[in-house]
Amino acid sequence: MRPRCPGSARPRFASRLAERRPSALPGQAPSRVTWRAAGPAIGGACRALCSAAGDGGRRGEGADMEAGEPVPPPAEEKAAEEEDDFGCRLFPDRNKKPQSFLARSLFTFHNRCQLMLRMTLDTNPYAQLLLEAMKQSGCTVFNDRHFSCENCDGCVSGGFDSATSQIVLCQNNIRHQSHMNRVVTHELIHAFDHCRAHVDWFKNVKHLACSEIRAANLSGDCTLMNEIARFKFGLKQHHQTCVRDRAIRSILAVRKVSKETAEKAVDEVFDACFNDLEPFGRIPHNKSDAKRAYKDFQNRDRYNANL
Repeated sequence: MRPRCPGSARPRFASRLAERRPSALPGQAPSRVTWRAAGPAIGGACRALCSAAGDGGRRGEGADMEAGEPVPPPAEEKAAEEEDDFGCRLFPDRNKKPQSFLARSLFTFHNRCQLMLRMTLDTNPYAQLLLEAMKQSGCTVFNDRHFSCENCDGCVSGGFDSATSQIVLCQNNIRHQSHMNRVVTHELIHAFDHCRAHVDWFKNVKHLACSEIRAANLSGDCTLMNEIARFKFGLKQHHQTCVRDRAIRSILAVRKVSKETAEKAVDEVFDACFNDLEPFGRIPHNKSDAKRAYKDFQNRDRYNANL
């Protein structure tokens, strides 16, 4: 998930979630959300988060008012917010003006990123299922508005900007189609969670932990082949261990919290969020699983109608 730094206001359109959709995070009710149409060029944190830091991290919340005067936040809370940049440092292009079309056309990283993104959206069953689920939830995704190829810090591959409802793809770090497939799927899961429920990305680390658990669990990040490629092996509950570790790493990348705080947040919500398999209905361990999940999702309404 990624933050937005102060800039000009962008057009947006409101969407209402379908009543049949469950809440994004366990224990939360579905809500009316804003899925914003964003301009050019954002799993983890930047342009959206910058604006949240700029307004005290209260995106979507009105400031407490008494007698017409805003109530300033406590000094300790204000200091903590100023310290935490919500991962903005990882996405430096979020603060820059968009490049011209000609400049982007001549930039090979950008061209390659756009081509791989198109391939993912057209052929990858993980991404296709998530796009369909978001459309049914009232959050239609458009390639030119909701995806942005940008240069990022070397330690991240992508992020979700909740302020602009935009997915950032790190064009300088994504070099293979399989990697692009995983990054797009991971960030679309964050976008899906953002679409279907009130997710406080900035103030509630448990919400962030839950979405990171779901993204690691359902995106293919922890498949056997990927873990072997990382030289990590295990037999008993290795998938759960991988999901937990990657969720903790993601939190630490975008939030200035201690490892103990990240571990505690992940452990407290792990069972509920690990077992929240929407919209797949299963853990897709490979493309075949994802294809079956996509077919089941497409037939879900027909099955319900027959009942």
